Amino acid sequence: MHWHAYAWVGDGAEREREEERRPGSPEFGASDLPPMLTGDWLARPASRIAATFHEPGPALEWLAARYRRAARSFPRPDRVGLRARLDGAADALPRGVDVVWGEWLTGGRFASIAMICCPNRHTAHPCPIRRPAAHRG
Repeated sequence: MHWHAYAWVGDGAEREREEERRPGSPEFGASDLPPMLTGDWLARPASRIAATFHEPGPALEWLAARYRRAARSFPRPDRVGLRARLDGAADALPRGVDVVWGEWLTGGRFASIAMICCPNRHTAHPCPIRRPAAHRG
């Protein structure tokens, strides 16, 4: 097992683009919006992957760095805190459980920080790095 990292920051009110969050949508592959199901990140092109990790330690470091970057725009203090988030992620990742943190930011923006297990127990998507590239005719 390994993990793929994904991050998104954008308008938290993207309701008119909601269909792009579903793999059956023609826009899904090109969309930057987080999918409805965490494992569906793996159905997106490999170019959407922010990083890939083969050990939990570096994956946790990536999560912490992304969280710290987003925390600068939190409208109020996070009641959970980074330590508790990392403790949960350290427990979850080796057991094959996806970790996704989502937080509202100032100005109505939203941040999604995700570490997705590959292979994934909830989806049958092949590894986006290891699957053959789509044929271009």
